[in-house]
Amino acid sequence: MKNIFSVLLIGSLVSSCSMLGSGPTPTPVPTSTNTRTVVPSATPTVPTPTFTNTPTLIVFAKTDTPTAESFPTQAPDIVTFPVSQDTVTPAPSMKGFISILVSGKEFYKGKKCTPASVNFTVQVSEPGRSAYVVLFVRFKGKRTGVTSEWTSIKMDNKGAGTFTHDLTSVEMIGDTSFTNPWVEYQLVTTQANTRELGRTDIFSERISLLECHPELTPQVSSTPTASTP
Repeated sequence: MKNIFSVLLIGSLVSSCSMLGSGPTPTPVPTSTNTRTVVPSATPTVPTPTFTNTPTLIVFAKTDTPTAESFPTQAPDIVTFPVSQDTVTPAPSMKGFISILVSGKEFYKGKKCTPASVNFTVQVSEPGRSAYVVLFVRFKGKRTGVTSEWTSIKMDNKGAGTFTHDLTSVEMIGDTSFTNPWVEYQLVTTQANTRELGRTDIFSERISLLECHPELTPQVSSTPTASTP
């Protein structure tokens, strides 16, 4: 009995070995050759900013705007003339005349305000030869500088080389075209044959013609003034 059991056990083992030897050969598992990549952390490392007082140099692009070096550094020459404290405006020429007296520096337009005229009294330098003295007058705008035509007036011969005239605005050309103008004048002396003996320069901006407003204008008496320097 015991031998039979042993025989059966040996047969069973042989059968098992035969079954294992006849089965398929297992495929070996391949070995991975890829190197593992380390994935970075999702939180980046931010350097801590450092603040200093060092100024930052800012460079601008070059433009066509000229710099100060583009202009001359030397100022242009300026021609100057020596000025003396004693320098005065040259006096107008009075060729042919010794003196010219004017009764005032202003007079009024019309006849309602006084003085309504200005008196001219002149003394010629050659009484024996001077037969006539002609007074030339015109208006000049104080703001515009515009002038009227000249008005020529023959002065009265008082003898001994003295001539006079009382000038009013109504006898001048352009009386209605000017408001508060200057009255410019010039004097010419001639012989009887109208040959010129002397002529003064133009006296400018010395006499004013004023508008007359009787209710506002004070009455002024005239005092002669000399046109001689």
